[in-house]
Amino acid sequence: MSKITSLAISVSLCGFVAVWFFLTVGTILIWAAFVAWACFYALGGNAPAFRDTVISNAFGVGVASTTALVIVAVPLGDVIGGAVWAALVVAVSIAIYILAANIPALASIPGTTFGYAATFAFLLQTPDRFSTDALLSLGFASSYFVLPLSMFLGACFALASAKGSDLLVGQAEVAG
Repeated sequence: MSKITSLAISVSLCGFVAVWFFLTVGTILIWAAFVAWACFYALGGNAPAFRDTVISNAFGVGVASTTALVIVAVPLGDVIGGAVWAALVVAVSIAIYILAANIPALASIPGTTFGYAATFAFLLQTPDRFSTDALLSLGFASSYFVLPLSMFLGACFALASAKGSDLLVGQAEVAG
């Protein structure tokens, strides 16, 4: 069996389980899981990619959530304009997370960017989440909580799909 065929089977089956699980549980974000899943394969689709995906996605979420908190909690937008303030804070945060790539555990700039972008997607597209109260809440309203959890689960499903694909390829070689 080809690697592409085994991936199609394994990712489809794991995708079925992931969607069922996320929709059954509710409040966790299947789209964020799929972002992490893509990150896993973009980083190599192996055990080091799993580690790098989990760490870099969580770091990106942390940086973006803190960026959002600074934007809403520090009232400089009233002085220099909301768009200028937001753009300034985002620019500084991006520089920080790219410079953080000098730390080996945080070296995956794409993985960090996936977490960062997913966070702002959640905050900007979900009503009442881009607020100090939501950001600082200790539950699923907070991007600090719901995104790392959703993305970690996505990375777990991605790893399972890679292992399943390897198993299918191995079984086909034994049968062939």
